Amino acid sequence: MSSSTKELTGWLLDSDPALRWQIERDLLGADEHVWQQTRARIATEGFGATILAHQDPDGQWAGGAYFPSRERDYAGQGIVERDEEGQPWIATTWALKDLRDLGLDAGALAGTAEKLAASSRWEYEGLPYWGGEIDVCINAFTLATGAWLGADVSRLVAWFPEHRLADGGWNCEAEEGNSVRSSFHSTLNAVVEMLEHQRITGDPALRQTRTAGEEYLLERGLMRRLSTGEVVGPWVTDFIAPSRWQYSALAALDHFRAASVLEHTAPDPRLAEAIEVVRAARQPDGTWLQGGVPGGAVWVEIDGRQGERSKWLTLIGTRVLDWWDAHQQGR
Repeated sequence: MSSSTKELTGWLLDSDPALRWQIERDLLGADEHVWQQTRARIATEGFGATILAHQDPDGQWAGGAYFPSRERDYAGQGIVERDEEGQPWIATTWALKDLRDLGLDAGALAGTAEKLAASSRWEYEGLPYWGGEIDVCINAFTLATGAWLGADVSRLVAWFPEHRLADGGWNCEAEEGNSVRSSFHSTLNAVVEMLEHQRITGDPALRQTRTAGEEYLLERGLMRRLSTGEVVGPWVTDFIAPSRWQYSALAALDHFRAASVLEHTAPDPRLAEAIEVVRAARQPDGTWLQGGVPGGAVWVEIDGRQGERSKWLTLIGTRVLDWWDAHQQGR
């Protein structure tokens, strides 16, 4: 191992347990007992413990399903207030998504599914939490989180194939009649969480629906309009961590990597252009830089600010390129 590689590895490993366990597993190939020991610390240390500490007695965070309760003042309760305007990321859906993405064991949230079934309602028409609502991204997050916590999300399993658009994907604007075209953002969120539902439950019920949505992205090379071939937007190459709901070529590639690993399939050749975009964004020291992270209150900052070296993006970018390159060499 070269000195520069050692320096990069040391920098990455000097991290919160939520990041370190994935570095050990995905980049260093550590034995499972090693990274599982690190992963177990999420509930009691760092990012995970901080978010867990803010859970309300009724199972929610910040008193709301998707947005904080407007009836309560959460100032001074450990929230990181950013200067930029933006959606708050402290309510129940985002706290649970963050904890799940960090790798928290669901056992740390024992009883939460039942509490939310009893007490949490969507801001949209007061619908019950585990039934979802009409926004595809919200329903996707709820589908996977429900599977993770053992909730009944059967209604959502049926929802996704019923609401896929004619061009192959999904769009959060479609349900209120504002669009008939799929969105890169919405489609990626849908397929990511359908894959997670499959991984957690072992149930392949949504596999055909998911792969059809993936085809929407693959036909466009993860980047381009099908009609003109133009890059669909500047956000395609604006890599950020955490990605929240936003699309990027890197986030999409990490999904296709995860699907490939779960199902033991080779990468689709149509990913090649997006791969080279990610490769070109890698800095000479082997890192990736944080993009334009959206504003809005959070319980904890899990990564650096715009323009800084990002440990999360370096993990994701490295494992994506390692996966792709390993398959190309094995051809």
